[in-house]
Amino acid sequence: MVDKLNWAILQELQKDARASFSEIGRKVGLSSPAVAERMKKMEDAGVINSYKVNISHQKTGYQLRAVITLRAFTGRLKAFLETVSTYKEVLNCYRITGNENIIMEVILKDQVNLEKLIDQLITYGETRTHIILSKVVDDAPILPR
Repeated sequence: MVDKLNWAILQELQKDARASFSEIGRKVGLSSPAVAERMKKMEDAGVINSYKVNISHQKTGYQLRAVITLRAFTGRLKAFLETVSTYKEVLNCYRITGNENIIMEVILKDQVNLEKLIDQLITYGETRTHIILSKVVDDAPILPR
């Protein structure tokens, strides 16, 4: 399903998901209808799941980014997993292996909001917080195999 041309289309979409079929076609060497047909097939097959907006959180007043790990107390992991989606500050949350059970990327307005979030999280387990200073690598593009 994902041949060389589809990989090229996917890479162009990752650069700009709003690019027109004709723009993508010029870059990958296909006609506009051919690009549209390939994208539709990739959507139907679940290769393309959605198109998203990339928001500048800093410009919306959310200046503080952090990574928080959680080592759940015995019997508290399930309760946390049922609740985590209600925290508006959580951008991403992953269940992981190792000493901690959870790693989250969060965005907050300031340290006061970070403290409030941590106060909520410590009812589920031991937390460790790392403030993000800067982004070193942008979202890595997919690479064909």
